[in-house]
Amino acid sequence: MNNESWHLSKSVPISFIVAIFIQTFSIGWFISNMGSRIEQNTKDIARQEVVVNTMREQSQNHAIALARIDENLKAIRDALEKIADK
Repeated sequence: MNNESWHLSKSVPISFIVAIFIQTFSIGWFISNMGSRIEQNTKDIARQEVVVNTMREQSQNHAIALARIDENLKAIRDALEKIADK
């Protein structure tokens, strides 16, 4: 059995080791930041769905109101034509 403990060769530059640590930290920070952005986007999407549904309801109400106005205008036009024919 080999009793030699693990060791790092002296030929490996310290800048290489520091770069590995910095990259590892950066990847962890990036993933953490990405998770918070995903969570915020999920909240924003839910908020937008509420806004879209409200706008859809308002649009339907406007369409109904316009249809009523159109029917009223037709009735007024018919009444005016009857008066004009007399």
